[in-house]
Amino acid sequence: MKEIVIISGKGGTGKTSLVASFAILAKNAILADCDVDAADLHLILTPTIKETHEFWSGYEAFIRQGICEGCGTCMDLCRFNAIKETKTPKGNYTYHVDPISCEGCGVCVRFCPKSAIEFNEQLCGKWMISETRAGMMVHAKLGIAAENSGKLVATVRQEALRLAKETKCEMILIDGPPGIGCPVIAAVTGASEVVIITEPTLSGAHDLKRVLDLTKHFSIPAFVCVNKWDICPDMTEQIEKQATSSGATILGRICYDNTVTQAQKEVKAVVETNAPSANDIREIWNKLLHHHQIEKEKH
Repeated sequence: MKEIVIISGKGGTGKTSLVASFAILAKNAILADCDVDAADLHLILTPTIKETHEFWSGYEAFIRQGICEGCGTCMDLCRFNAIKETKTPKGNYTYHVDPISCEGCGVCVRFCPKSAIEFNEQLCGKWMISETRAGMMVHAKLGIAAENSGKLVATVRQEALRLAKETKCEMILIDGPPGIGCPVIAAVTGASEVVIITEPTLSGAHDLKRVLDLTKHFSIPAFVCVNKWDICPDMTEQIEKQATSSGATILGRICYDNTVTQAQKEVKAVVETNAPSANDIREIWNKLLHHHQIEKEKH
């Protein structure tokens, strides 16, 4: 089974548009939107939600005012400045936990002399299983200011893998998060390969290097394609040389195409339109499939 993760060094490079087109071309892949902090694959594939599940993760302290005696031990011990004090008209102090600042370490709970602090698991978001015109999709929504996105990414991948096994599907397409942080690591670890989409700019070249270093660290085969390559052909060539020297395979180039925006307005993947860039994406997809065939024959 192939787990193909499409990632980029930053947001806005065309990653989700590429995933949506790959999904249409694949026809029978299981889809997973692992960009849980800002999921948007559903905007193109208009899923019909079949299952919704709560995502609980991490803990948050809460001071019970009826038991707290206002000793201030919790505030003295907190290293995240999450305990706030309020002076009452009587001159003493009450304490409460700022949920945004609380890291859920549990020190205040452990050392409160009156056991006045609750430590409850947090509802951080939800994950869904949906049907789309391109196949089944697992996606999620992380709550506002909620943490543990890496764990939610792992949950989405795990459910996508379960679906693939149940339906005997041989391919999972994953829309990965941008950057190189914890959510990205959770999305790519153990994957069959990654497809990196970048742009011909200095920041694009810089971010690509970081992503290639990450994939190299985890020994994951990397493929690279350059979006909007014709806005700076010289930088495109430089990026492709950089990628090749890092051991990545060049899949191709996607031309700058302002009709992509129109496709998004029509809630369509690029390959569902007559956009000039649609042919570029088809060529990239076919080259990826050709590589899979070669690898299959080797084994």
